[in-house]
Amino acid sequence: MTFTPPLREIAFALTEIAGGKRLQQSYPGFDDETLAAVLDAGGKLARDVLAPLNRIGDETGARIENGRVRAVPGFTEAYRTFAEGGWNALAADPDHGGQGLPKALEIAVYEMMHSANMAFGLCPMLTQGAIEALSAHGTERQKNLYLPKLISGEWTGTMNLTEPQAGSDLAALRTRAEPDGNGGYRLTGQKIFITWGDHDMADNIVHLVLARIPGAPDGTKGVSLFLSSKRLVNDDGSLGAANDVGPTGIEHKLGIHGSPTCTMAYTGARAELVGVENQGLAHMFTMMNAARLQVGTQGVAIAERAYQQALGFALERKQGRSAWTGEYPAPIFDHPDVRRMLMLMKARIEAARAICLSTAVAADLARALPAGAERDSAKLREELFTPVAKAWSTDAGVEVASVALQVHGGMGFIEETGAAQHYRDARIAPIYEGTNGIQAIDLMGRKLALGNGQAVRELTDDILQTCAEIERSANEWLAPVAARLRDAVAAVRDSTGWLIERRGHAQPDALAGATAYLKLLGDVTGGWMLAKGALIAVSHLADDTDKWWRTRIGLARLFAENVLASAPGLAAAVMMGANDLTATTPQALGRSN
Repeated sequence: MTFTPPLREIAFALTEIAGGKRLQQSYPGFDDETLAAVLDAGGKLARDVLAPLNRIGDETGARIENGRVRAVPGFTEAYRTFAEGGWNALAADPDHGGQGLPKALEIAVYEMMHSANMAFGLCPMLTQGAIEALSAHGTERQKNLYLPKLISGEWTGTMNLTEPQAGSDLAALRTRAEPDGNGGYRLTGQKIFITWGDHDMADNIVHLVLARIPGAPDGTKGVSLFLSSKRLVNDDGSLGAANDVGPTGIEHKLGIHGSPTCTMAYTGARAELVGVENQGLAHMFTMMNAARLQVGTQGVAIAERAYQQALGFALERKQGRSAWTGEYPAPIFDHPDVRRMLMLMKARIEAARAICLSTAVAADLARALPAGAERDSAKLREELFTPVAKAWSTDAGVEVASVALQVHGGMGFIEETGAAQHYRDARIAPIYEGTNGIQAIDLMGRKLALGNGQAVRELTDDILQTCAEIERSANEWLAPVAARLRDAVAAVRDSTGWLIERRGHAQPDALAGATAYLKLLGDVTGGWMLAKGALIAVSHLADDTDKWWRTRIGLARLFAENVLASAPGLAAAVMMGANDLTATTPQALGRSN
């Protein structure tokens, strides 16, 4: 159950594959030494402070007493260590106490936090989203009053969207925001599935809440964003009385037991408007997009943790005869099928990691570069990659955690080994912050609409450029990777054109193919990331004896033949259309009434 921070893999993915070195020009405080120091310190916090609490959190869970949530024993002390270390402040604005480092570095650190203890990591993760939302849309008073406390970690933040009758359909929200006659509002309503909606780890909790002002238009056009804190905040920043908001219960979940998922009741709670009236959903998307990238990183993180445990078990568990040495009994690592599973697990992890970090680098460049074509291109890449990072990476997290159970065999199905916790924890990530089906619709709809497919055209051009570089290298090991990538790019381009054409007059066809399209684009992008790493590895083979570089090539090759080879089939699934779905009835599927 130990956790070893994958520092070399993270640094390689950030600087060499995701293009993180470009950030050094735009972020003066970010250099190789800072990167190494931050990753090393973050890794130690994850390994030594957070990881030992992971199993405790799963077995004990948060609890509610007298209308207030109590954190898992040890979490409060760990959170204090986290906050005092300045980990909330990495990428925040220096004007409010932040360090002004790239978001990509923050994402790299948070991967290790989530690997060590995903339930704990959710609390500061939501705070990061609140910081971004207030930084983008808050008034100067709100920024000066709330951001320093959120950035320091003295207070935490939440996101309150979902209601019992609404689910993901935010047009159906009913929470009311009544003007109080003094420039503020009173919130009344119920919110469900609020991650870390209440706890005793910090002095205050800042809730960002979607609600309707009387007379607002119906649907999403009538939703506004409000700030309502657990305790009222005076003009000088000191804390006042308790606000009229609190948890009515916490959910009993499949996993992430250490993270309290609350039902929150607003009973005339004092609140203030954030941003522009009736534009709350657009404002909240700032927070949601930040959370979606973080959740994609959770997929990488939990996959890494499950992989490490599976690898350790495979090296220790002796059973059968080695296929290579004939040793008996041999570690199951020496069975080709087990080694294949482990290598594919690692390939998916490294592909997903590079996708998430590339998304973060693009976001950093889109903020830091001067206005112009390069900045526009970075923003377009961020927009395209965000749903892929969230959905493809979290699906990979579930798959890797599932395969980790398979490596353990029957022992993986037994709770005492701890392998099952990773699978249970991983399963929420494809669901929250917008289900992966919603991410696929966003990709097929909004993201393909940008420049009528321009983002995908630019991406596939970049992939083909890597193919050309591989072919110029004349490396016989990488030649099959380039060939598979070229075929996969053709599949992406065919299905992209089909979706763009169909969505205009046959939307059910386009919607039916959306999930397959996201998987196809994620597979191809992941294969490209691994190919870039393998291309770099070729130049290091002669001077490296630890096999690390040779493994980069093996991972790219294995992924190409086991994943990229399926690209034409996925394209066929994208372009299948909705006729069979349209013709199917509930009765035909087994519903008798």
